[in-house]
Amino acid sequence: MTFAVIETGGKQYRVSAGQKLKISKIEGAAQEGEPRQGRDNNAVLNFDKVLLLADGENVKIGAPYVEGAKIEAKILRQGRERKKIVFRYRQKTREKKKKGHRQDFTEVEISKISH
Repeated sequence: MTFAVIETGGKQYRVSAGQKLKISKIEGAAQEGEPRQGRDNNAVLNFDKVLLLADGENVKIGAPYVEGAKIEAKILRQGRERKKIVFRYRQKTREKKKKGHRQDFTEVEISKISH
């Protein structure tokens, strides 16, 4: 089974061909309902920050990245996560703060792992 560890958006993901995952929003990719500019849905992304590549018994570890390794992915959609509520309460002073946050994401499908 071939898999790789990639870095994008300050996070690391273990990916394999055919896998779908949500990553931090990639600038330039079209948002739903917006005019298409630059990349659009079904566009191909290339991740070149590959930290580890494993193919059965062969394992390549980068220092910091594996040279020549490339992961191709297709953008499926852009969106925003469900709202997370941040609520702080301080007793005795009865101070309350309520805030909401929605994180933007890009959903991609890994199509090819090459080295």
